[in-house]
Amino acid sequence: MKKFLVVLGVILVIGLMSFTWYKNGYNKAVSRDETVKSAWAQVENQLQRRNDLIPNLVNTVKGYASQEKGVLTEITRLRSQWGETKTVPEKIENANAMSTALSRLLVVAENYPELKSNENFLALQSQLEGTENRIAVERMRYNQAVKDFNTFRRELLGQFFAARAGISEPAVYFKADEKAQEVPAVNFY
Repeated sequence: MKKFLVVLGVILVIGLMSFTWYKNGYNKAVSRDETVKSAWAQVENQLQRRNDLIPNLVNTVKGYASQEKGVLTEITRLRSQWGETKTVPEKIENANAMSTALSRLLVVAENYPELKSNENFLALQSQLEGTENRIAVERMRYNQAVKDFNTFRRELLGQFFAARAGISEPAVYFKADEKAQEVPAVNFY
């Protein structure tokens, strides 16, 4: 009887240790996945803030730069496409295109001295620059969460736990648009 209780105790201890190991691995996979989702939500939050500012900026610039219709039309088009994007890669592509278009808009604004001195434009430009900085910070945090999650998935048994948690794909990094590697032209004339 004593041997039976000892064997039963050993089996229970091994079972409890196995369960704890499995639970910790599973929970780590779920936690990392939720961190990625939370970080992406913060990126979207800042992108939405930018999209909310854009109509005011565009309307302010329209009054001064009506002949620059192409840039304004592109910004409006990209802003409306934001709501139609479904996947993270599509949203990343749209966000990069919007950053490029907004950069061009700010360059256009440099050609209009009255616009540069307009308080509304200056306030909107400042808010937009602050938003762009926030987006950069949130993208960095998102990419860090993606790195942590993808590293976990590649670790020994990480893929096993990720699959058990229903997470079959690696997370997608927020990468800069290829145009971001081009050196911008700065003209002082």
